[in-house]
Order: sequence, then C-alpha cells, then structure tokens
Amino acid sequence: MSRKAVFLDRDGTLNVRAPEHEYVTSVSDFAWLPGAVEGVARLARADYVLTVASNQRGVARGLVTRETLREIEQRMQRDLVAERCAIERFRYCFHEGEDDCECRKPRPGMILDLAEQLDLDLAASWVIGDTETDVAAGRAAGCLTALVGGAEGEADLVAPSLDAASEAIASGFQPAPRESSGLNSAMSA
Repeated sequence: MSRKAVFLDRDGTLNVRAPEHEYVTSVSDFAWLPGAVEGVARLARADYVLTVASNQRGVARGLVTRETLREIEQRMQRDLVAERCAIERFRYCFHEGEDDCECRKPRPGMILDLAEQLDLDLAASWVIGDTETDVAAGRAAGCLTALVGGAEGEADLVAPSLDAASEAIASGFQPAPRESSGLNSAMSA
C-alpha cells in the first residue's frame, strides 16, 4: 500500500541557506530556519513519510564532503528526536547543472527514486522547497507543490515558511485544479 510523503528541499527550506556561491560546509554551518523543526514534526503527525531531496553540487565542486552531509543528517535526526519524528530517507544530486543528469532538480529523478524505494503515492505527496526548481521537479513527478521562504511562483501552495506550509498541508489544504488556476479561472468566473 502506497504512503503519502513530503519531499523536502534542504537549504532555504529546512535550514538557513548559505550566501550565494557558498555552501553549508560543516555541521556548525547548519542552522534550522525558525519553525522548521515544528513544521517537520507537524507533517509527521499528519502521517506523511518525511524525506529530503536536495541538489548538493558543492560535493561535485569539492567544497562539501559526503561525510559532512552524513554528519548534517545525523544532527538533523538528533534534533528531530525531541519532536518524535525522523527523516526516513535522504537523497542528493551531486552533479553540476551542465552534467545533464536525471536527478538534479528541476528534473524529478530524486523524487521518483525515493517513491520507488519507499512505496510512496506521488499524487498524494508534496514537494516543499524555496525555488521554482523544487516546484518544477514536484510537478514533473506528479506531486503537489509548496513554495516557501518568501519566493513567488506557480506552486499549489505559497507560504512564508515551512511552518506555515505544514499548517496548511496538515489541515487538509487542497489546491484548485491546476487547469483552472491563473487567467483561466478569472475568465471562467
């Protein structure tokens, strides 16, 4: 039986994003965004499988090690214990944008891999991120999408933070059908 899930972006969604052209290169650089831990816990209580799907090209550039990613994962899991939840699986794309891989968002490869590995129902699942590439990957995988952190875009849900998005999702938020959004819905009114 397939389960519903949330595919979370990491930098800018769960934790403070490093300045442009810089990376979270150590556990001490990792800082949760306000309300992110609570938002993750709320989604877990709403019976969503929690996963992280994150582009991490800093590894390809030699600026971040896979060991550092594992240490950050361990830190995240320790922090979530107090909320009685955990990330079930982490998945990363280590490629540069020009590598033309299937896993780097906006392509859906990481999401599709996680769905297959964990028997997840993509149509009942959400991709939550802070960029349009997260939204595009979610849509390509057939998921609902949420854009957080003050970004504007074409997601099913736009919220100021993961905490706010999790409140809406856990409360049963259902977006309008995609074909009736934007100009089409204004014209049919």
